[in-house]
Amino acid sequence: MALSTRQKITFLGTGTSQGVPIIACDCIVCQSKDAKDKRLRSSIHIEQDNTSIVFDSGPDFRQQMLRARIKRMDALIFTHGHKDHTAGFDDIRGFNFIQQSDMEVFCDKRVEETLRKDFDYVFADTKYPGVPKANLHRIENELFTVNGIPIQPIHVLHYKLPVFGFRINDFTYITDANYISEEEKEKIKGSKVFVINALRREKHISHFTLQEAIELAQEIGAERTYFTHISHQLGLHQEVQRELPEGIELAYDGLVIEL
Repeated sequence: MALSTRQKITFLGTGTSQGVPIIACDCIVCQSKDAKDKRLRSSIHIEQDNTSIVFDSGPDFRQQMLRARIKRMDALIFTHGHKDHTAGFDDIRGFNFIQQSDMEVFCDKRVEETLRKDFDYVFADTKYPGVPKANLHRIENELFTVNGIPIQPIHVLHYKLPVFGFRINDFTYITDANYISEEEKEKIKGSKVFVINALRREKHISHFTLQEAIELAQEIGAERTYFTHISHQLGLHQEVQRELPEGIELAYDGLVIEL
């Protein structure tokens, strides 16, 4: 997938499901004064060809939109239906009002069912005034487009839950995974920038550990790899960063990369 136009990628959140700091936690990471240790729930924003795309709308969606000063959003794409990736869906209302249009939403069948259950008022036959407006587009594990931009889903597993990662030109984004088949890895190879989750050092039932993420990054061989969906258990940003091989970095909230 050759890169045809420039991309600007902003990490809106790089934390795990509880964010960092965690409520009531006194650990060294949660008490850190380093801004890079403050992590909202995982999400990214991509700008390409005058198109603005956000991946996932977790509980921090409103705060992330305001902090990153995102004034336009053409599409919302979901990786999966867990609450730390969907709970802020109601706040697309701001874009509905400003843009005077429905939000184009791309998700698989499981996520659609979650949205229809958790936000039933959005999809009711008789809608209360002011509810969010969304056009749902069902995606499967095959190429689709947003405003002419080709987006390749990548099927991964989050324990037993199917999750989608996505490749847009030379950029690949995967969160909430601990298994990727050899067939799906072929879709990633050749990426210049690869983003993958690295939850903590200890083994986890549904996330890659730091070492597993390093080994996967080295197998994929992207020019640059960034780790996201990071727990307070991983450690302080500056200390972990010093341990990482060349070409691999911890992402942090507000990080901007361009391709």
